[in-house]
Amino acid sequence: MSLAPSQQLPDLTDVESFRAFRSAPSQWLPIALDIARGHGLDVSAPHVFATGTNLVVGLGETLILKIFPPLLRAQFISERGSLTQLAGHLDLPIPEIVAEGERDGWPYLVITRLAGTLGSEVWPSLPEDQKERVLRQIGETIASVQRVPLGELAQIEPRWDDFMRRQMQGCRARHTRLGLAPKFLAGLDDLLHDAAQLIPMDAPPVILVGEYIPENFLLACDDGQWSLKGLFDFGDVLAGWRDYDLLGPAAFMAAGRPGRVKSLLEGFGYTKLDFALKRRLMALMLLHRASDLNSHICIAGWQDKADDLVELQELIWAG
Repeated sequence: MSLAPSQQLPDLTDVESFRAFRSAPSQWLPIALDIARGHGLDVSAPHVFATGTNLVVGLGETLILKIFPPLLRAQFISERGSLTQLAGHLDLPIPEIVAEGERDGWPYLVITRLAGTLGSEVWPSLPEDQKERVLRQIGETIASVQRVPLGELAQIEPRWDDFMRRQMQGCRARHTRLGLAPKFLAGLDDLLHDAAQLIPMDAPPVILVGEYIPENFLLACDDGQWSLKGLFDFGDVLAGWRDYDLLGPAAFMAAGRPGRVKSLLEGFGYTKLDFALKRRLMALMLLHRASDLNSHICIAGWQDKADDLVELQELIWAG
């Protein structure tokens, strides 16, 4: 039986109209369930995930259906390519692809649902020693992902050198628009000049997930010890310089605490935190595709604790 026209996925041309569509599940959930039924999947207990970028619905306890609008097809390509390339290479569980397809020009994936508690739900309440433990595991996980061969991800766009140059060109305008304080904007030209030397443009690229943040991993507690138990959301993967993936956990989780910073970097494989590394990380933080210091640096009162970007890098990467 064919669906009525109202049950076809629409042709949306901008992010705002897509967000409005996503925020009204009654418009798209019947289509999602029809897709699931088409693959012979259980649709008796669907759960719509309100957060996230795409249309996401849980199918029981074991599966998730992700539907990507055509304007975010790059995220589908990234997610599909990453899950395929990383499969079998990591000790940490990641989703497995169960089915894939396309509906009305919207690509979709059916993936396995991981066990564990969302990191963002428990991270704020973890004791300090457990935060250091988890950050060390995150550093180890980043390094583990980066040891996996690129495979088809070597072709993913944008290429690292093009991406970095574009980020550098738009850096001042971006952070001016986002309201970064003038005392920090004043040092931007010097930092970007240093960045051109500090950030390798043609080094062998590695898989960059881009967002190792509490919303994208799962934790579990065993005998009072919290551990990383799963990693998901690979829609923003790049191929490029390895240090880029330290920025999410540094900004959202390490919070300028020396013990946390040390644990993250040692897990990743850095035993020496010198000025050059801090400077490179500061530059990359300002050049990250999601960079917004006012929203992302989780250090209370940081705007008043540093007078310029050099002092800010010392504050974020303390130790």
